[in-house]
Amino acid sequence: MPLTITTATADDVQVSALLLRHMQTMQADTPPESCHVMDPETLFGAGAVLLAARDGNAVLGVGALKPLDAQHGELKSMHTAAEARGRGIGKAILCGLMDLARAKDMQRLSLETGTSELFAPARAMYRAQGFEVCPPFGSYHLDPLSVFMTRTL
Repeated sequence: MPLTITTATADDVQVSALLLRHMQTMQADTPPESCHVMDPETLFGAGAVLLAARDGNAVLGVGALKPLDAQHGELKSMHTAAEARGRGIGKAILCGLMDLARAKDMQRLSLETGTSELFAPARAMYRAQGFEVCPPFGSYHLDPLSVFMTRTL
């Protein structure tokens, strides 16, 4: 079956498991003061919309769009299952989130990601989709373990 991108909720067992795996990976690689991963309850409580990439019934990736204000959104919880990497799943979710932001009349998307090698593929994907390094936004502060990126839509 072809890959499908659909909205999802944390009560989907596979989505919840992938979000938990994402959280554990981020917390294992990043000290608490530099780790900006949000648990699903907090993410949804902040008004985020979550997309899931599915191959048939299997959830292979997730990503969320959290509004910062009416015209500015933040990408959160972007994660592709390790066993599914290299298939363009992250890009498909990112494109779905950009389309969602445009449908909500947002003018800008921003994100925070890490500086370590673990995050190098993500940074390359974001650059390839027009994101550029920027100063901290929202409530973020300069952090040597964080890279901030943004793009207009």
